[in-house]
Amino acid sequence: MSKRVAFVFSGQGAQVVGMGKDLAAKYPVVAELFREADAILGRSLSGVAFEGPDEELTKTSNCQPALFVHGLACLAALRQEIGDVQPQFSAGLSLGEFTAHAAAGTFAFADGLKLVAERGRLMQEACEKTTGSMAAMIGGEVADVRALAAESDIDVANYNSIGQIVLSGTVAGIDAAVNGAKGKGIKKAVKLNVAGAFHSRLMKPAADALEPVLAATTMQAPRFPVIANFTARPVTEPAPIRETLAAQVTGSVRWTETVEYLVDVEKVELFVELGPGAVIAGFVKRTRKEVPVIGVSDCVTLEAAVASLREALA
Repeated sequence: MSKRVAFVFSGQGAQVVGMGKDLAAKYPVVAELFREADAILGRSLSGVAFEGPDEELTKTSNCQPALFVHGLACLAALRQEIGDVQPQFSAGLSLGEFTAHAAAGTFAFADGLKLVAERGRLMQEACEKTTGSMAAMIGGEVADVRALAAESDIDVANYNSIGQIVLSGTVAGIDAAVNGAKGKGIKKAVKLNVAGAFHSRLMKPAADALEPVLAATTMQAPRFPVIANFTARPVTEPAPIRETLAAQVTGSVRWTETVEYLVDVEKVELFVELGPGAVIAGFVKRTRKEVPVIGVSDCVTLEAAVASLREALA
């Protein structure tokens, strides 16, 4: 590539009923990915992704593997049109970090899907056994949001972009943080409609149970560096990859720092977002608005992305 490019993959919350359906209808390679996923999981993940209902797709145990398959499906369709394009870096938002590793060849599709399905199951189980919640803090200073989290005895889940930080923890703690936000100079505090307290200490049982699953998963050095959520730095060897993937279940997703690192240090000039919606594009624009983001989520966006990427590759 003439431009320095990073592939970035969607996280939980981006899912939408119908995702992948038009791509599977047009591209046999995509249809085969979903067929393989159904066979591996022993259930119709494709049916939930293509047809819903929304409440089924939204379940953590469904949306995580569905997003994993869809992100790789978008990449497969892109490569069908433009060849085996390789970025300089890859990254993903929470669950998307696993998709980024699969795209980089850290683990095989089947192994990654089993890993993600187990992660989703364990996190859903942890949600059901706790009373957790999350809230977005918009327009506050990082130090003030951290102080609010400490005072409310909750955790910082996501540093999504400049001006947007998500807190996670007990329902009582989140309510206290929402009520105390204005006193910390935070412009807006919004409780999120989520199943539980992701990326907080309440997910520790899931993180602990995931460690042996990660240890048993065959991994190799990725073809291109993947930026870890937990460190906002590249990981290139199996041991630190396992450590960071386990740590991010309870740790903060440092997405703002990830974008800053890729742009300011690694001089990435173009992001390609693979997955439904344009959540990551919004975060990138709020953090480094001068860097373009191309999105691939369906046949329409793929066509536009191919034209833009051909120009970037020239």
